[in-house]
Amino acid sequence: MMKQLFSLVTIAVVFVFMGTSFGQTPGTGITGSDHDFSSSGWSGGEICIVCHTPHHADNTVSDAPLWNHEVTTATFTPYSSSTLNATVGQPDGVSKLCLSCHDGTVAIDNFGGTTNGSNMINGNELIGTDLSDDHPVSFTYDATLASADGGVYDPTTANSGLGSTIDSDMLTDNKLQCSSCHDVHNGPGAADKLLVMSNANSALCLTCHNK
Repeated sequence: MMKQLFSLVTIAVVFVFMGTSFGQTPGTGITGSDHDFSSSGWSGGEICIVCHTPHHADNTVSDAPLWNHEVTTATFTPYSSSTLNATVGQPDGVSKLCLSCHDGTVAIDNFGGTTNGSNMINGNELIGTDLSDDHPVSFTYDATLASADGGVYDPTTANSGLGSTIDSDMLTDNKLQCSSCHDVHNGPGAADKLLVMSNANSALCLTCHNK
């Protein structure tokens, strides 16, 4: 019995080690992923604190438990098109939180009340404030839009491929947000570039788009 118990403990330790050492693998957690800043001196060696804190959180931020990062106040140029049936305005909800690093106006290390950080996002991760050439976000995606558009599936009935409907698995308060396509925590099922699923053969795009 003791040998069996020892074996089970050994296996558990191995899996924990693998999970923490190889977190950069898609779908294996935030450790080692693009959102792990624990190796940066300004993070204090912590991972979660850049976005979340257990004490003195900013409770004015919705859709983000125990929020700890400065929120962008930038004015964005949203996507627009003559064929777009959705009403797209300024980013809100979780998309605004994503842009609080990715818009390039707020430093990554502006957290915990700090507003004078110097580490700005750059490279391919920099989206900027001009969203006119990016997929629209923060718009209501419902059965009414699907009917008016004709080129997207009804999110209340269409299968997301993630276990339930598009509405249940990918939308927040019936809105399409950055988190509809990206898993910021690199959770189980996440794919390359923190996508919620692989986009091989445009699978992620075709989850919503009826083409």
